[in-house]
Amino acid sequence: MEFDDKVPIYYQIKTYLYHEMIIGQLAPGDKLPAVRQLAVDLTVNVNTVQRALGEMITEGIIESKRGKGNFVTMDEQRITHLKEQLVMEQLERVYEQLHALNLTDEEIIASLKRYIAQRGQQHD
Repeated sequence: MEFDDKVPIYYQIKTYLYHEMIIGQLAPGDKLPAVRQLAVDLTVNVNTVQRALGEMITEGIIESKRGKGNFVTMDEQRITHLKEQLVMEQLERVYEQLHALNLTDEEIIASLKRYIAQRGQQHD
């Protein structure tokens, strides 16, 4: 995993795990790798992984079962809400950047439609 120096590593770990849940690589009820194993796999400090997982537990996205490990929540509605939240965060960034270029909402929508159409043609 490549880390961005401008974003805290623990946050990037959370985002990575969220992505794995949203695309189904980590399904509801799946056990996450042990904290130490995640730290080794991601080449980060154990405390950094623990912070990411601790926040995810607080958010209810993963559940900690004493002596057994950490598991993805069985609450699929929570994962759906997480996906919506992440999509909105991405859209907010793009929206702010395009508004900084003095584009109107209508121009942003038109540009997005053109972009999607072009992408669709590339994949055909």
